[in-house]
Amino acid sequence: MEALVEYIAKSLVEDPTQVAVEQKNSGSSIIIELRVAQEDTGRVIGKNGRVADAIRSLLRVMSDNSRKRVILKIV
Repeated sequence: MEALVEYIAKSLVEDPTQVAVEQKNSGSSIIIELRVAQEDTGRVIGKNGRVADAIRSLLRVMSDNSRKRVILKIV
């Protein structure tokens, strides 16, 4: 899941070197923190949060096998 989020984020931003993804397991959920440069935050979130929602949908489909809830935090 980390690799997918990193690939998508690097495709969207202007400075892919600033992209960092960290995965944390927390009981019944997985928290994925995505860090991008300040000026690229809007690109990753998208208009009305559509890009972030699309990434969350992909993560939800991927996590269906593990039965864990996936939380995407864009920092």
